[in-house]
Amino acid sequence: MPLGIKPTVDFAFKKIFGSPENAKALVGLLNAILNLPHPITDVNVVNPFSYEEFSGDKLIILDIRAEDSVGRCLNIEMQVSVHSGLIQRLVYYACSLYVDQLEAGQNYASLRPAISICLLNNVLFRESETAHHRFRLYDPDQRRELRNAIEVHTVELTKYNLDEATISRASKIEQWSFFLLFADQYEPDRLRELLPAVEFQQAISAIEQIAQKTEDRIMYDQRDKAQRDYQWAIEGAHSEGLEEGLERGLEQGLEQGLEQGLEQGLEQGRNEGLVEGVGKGVIAGKIQVLQQLLGETETSSMESISKTVEELSSQLADLQDLLRSRGEG
Repeated sequence: MPLGIKPTVDFAFKKIFGSPENAKALVGLLNAILNLPHPITDVNVVNPFSYEEFSGDKLIILDIRAEDSVGRCLNIEMQVSVHSGLIQRLVYYACSLYVDQLEAGQNYASLRPAISICLLNNVLFRESETAHHRFRLYDPDQRRELRNAIEVHTVELTKYNLDEATISRASKIEQWSFFLLFADQYEPDRLRELLPAVEFQQAISAIEQIAQKTEDRIMYDQRDKAQRDYQWAIEGAHSEGLEEGLERGLEQGLEQGLEQGLEQGLEQGRNEGLVEGVGKGVIAGKIQVLQQLLGETETSSMESISKTVEELSSQLADLQDLLRSRGEG
């Protein structure tokens, strides 16, 4: 029987990687992401798993804060949705980890690296095919990096090409992505065959405990439902906002487009005719509205005038497809 426990649900994620008895699993995950010259050998979880964290209905960020054996400060979290301000919050967390190390009277030289890691069950950077991004303090002109300071990592799990037939030969970060995304669909024995390393064995045992222990399973189900309800509410609000914004924008765009189209049509009437000028103006108005919604540079009136109706219609269709794809994401 499949385990039926998704490691991406906050309760499961925190219990697997935030419990001191599962230190090998956390060490394995960190080494897979950070790929350090000298791998982490031990970690101390500063905010270990506790049932009190999950006692309320409020959906909060349940991160894992830890220190490794050389003093690096680490913050690891699992995100099932991408929301505005996420990057800024990750940077803020990393800066807080760095600043909070220093107490009154301490020397700045005692500061250790602060690393913020965000695992995402969604796409953050749509323009890039890269799944793992590592951000550091860097001067591109001088090609100089401030080492051992602040780092922010984002890992978009769904960007990895994960195949059961090849996962045993895949990189560690791909194996962890496979575990996080698909562990719930496998029976424990089969999952152990696919991921035989000791860190995965420990993580699988933690999932089994959640599935078998009544208290854990009840709390997991509650958190899974709360997480899904939250995601549904966010997506619903986003969809409604897009529809309302598009409807209002199109109304304004039609009015502006008609006005511009009439003006352009009168100017170009001898060559293109009044009807074509009006049509181009309406399409141009829609294009400008969609560009505003998408945050793109607006096409100027002069650029619109120089294009044919077919060219403007093609541009409008491309923008509509882009808006729909963002709404679905």
